[in-house]
Amino acid sequence: MRRKIRTLVTVSRPSSPSPAPPLAQALAAAAAAVAAVLAGRTPEAALAQADAALRPAALDLAYSALRDCGRGDCLLGRLLERPLKDRPARALLLVALARLERRPAEAHTIVDQAVTAAARPFRGLVNAVLRNFLRRRDELLAAAEADPAARWRHPLWWLDRLRATYPRQWQEIATAGNTQPPLCLRVNRRRLAGAEFLQELAAAGIGARALDETAILLDKPLPVERIPGFREGRVSLQDWGAQRAAPLLDARDGMRVLDACAAPGGKTAHLLELADLDLTALELDPQRARRIGENLERLGLAATVKVADAGRPRDWWDGRPESRYDRILADVPCSASGVVRRHPDIKWLRRPADVAGFARTQAALLDALWPLLAPGGKMLYCTCSVFAEENGEQVRAFAARHPDVRRLPTGGAEEELQLLPAADHDGFHYALLAKTP
Repeated sequence: MRRKIRTLVTVSRPSSPSPAPPLAQALAAAAAAVAAVLAGRTPEAALAQADAALRPAALDLAYSALRDCGRGDCLLGRLLERPLKDRPARALLLVALARLERRPAEAHTIVDQAVTAAARPFRGLVNAVLRNFLRRRDELLAAAEADPAARWRHPLWWLDRLRATYPRQWQEIATAGNTQPPLCLRVNRRRLAGAEFLQELAAAGIGARALDETAILLDKPLPVERIPGFREGRVSLQDWGAQRAAPLLDARDGMRVLDACAAPGGKTAHLLELADLDLTALELDPQRARRIGENLERLGLAATVKVADAGRPRDWWDGRPESRYDRILADVPCSASGVVRRHPDIKWLRRPADVAGFARTQAALLDALWPLLAPGGKMLYCTCSVFAEENGEQVRAFAARHPDVRRLPTGGAEEELQLLPAADHDGFHYALLAKTP
């Protein structure tokens, strides 16, 4: 991958080679990330190879192109005589087109730098396609608005699912999925109060508002190094929707608690901030498990972190009745359809069959974990999905398989809480299940 990026960003001259200008380098790094997604991979590895100084700009460019999803494809379909098979060149065009749409006043610079960023055999093509877009801009954008995948920037199968489940809200959900995500903080109540931290932010000139006693929404996202108290463990980054989990589980001092799919540890830490618990956090991936430990150490909290498969309790649980848990948090793997504005590559990488695959995994996890819950205990099932197959349908099927399941309200009289993506939070689903004694 390093070699591919070098090919894209280097300008060769006979005598004294010189580096490409910064925007060209950022465009090239972003194109490498988008090309990875076009090849069916996540963009993180490609972005990690970018120069650290360029990484924020490259991330913004790549995510802008990925959020646009089918829009760029629609435009290229009208700008190219035949499909462009070279992934790096196609990815660069997608990045440049997204930039041109957002910053038309910088058109000349964007085209010039995109040509510089292109591999030499494709510079003429990149120049011609982008200038053709500028000449036909109004016509092409009108055509994009008439194409559902281009207008809503989601795959058609995804839009069909949203329409079926949310006939009155699907447009709002799709629109929210194309926006910049909010940055929400969770105040560590063991260290300070939310009102106190708001005063610190105001003194630092950082605009913010309280969403509840511990959730603080910043007016504008900031790097963590600029957030007061982050490194000292006084606050954490956690979406307000994700912050609903710990209070819903209602864990109290002295309880045995299992966080079954815990990485990166945000919900684990929140539970420990609310009560003194005997908490076990499971994570299958060793690297992600290390992140749990790092987050807990930063916050001054302690838990037993195990690298283990939650779906195979015999590998890590002793099976004794007295070892059963009072509370289980089942934050299960899912399509992540509720957080696509944070991970826009998901729209490109997911396929319709993936949702059914996640549903099977979720059902197996629930069935494996239920025997570990003590009678009278509670399990919180949660996903960051908006698809019914992973949420309400999954919980109803589980309750039908287990006669000792009693569904509890998650707010008011509702037996489940479905948060849809909004200005203040991402999309999450919660269902609280009690085991009858």
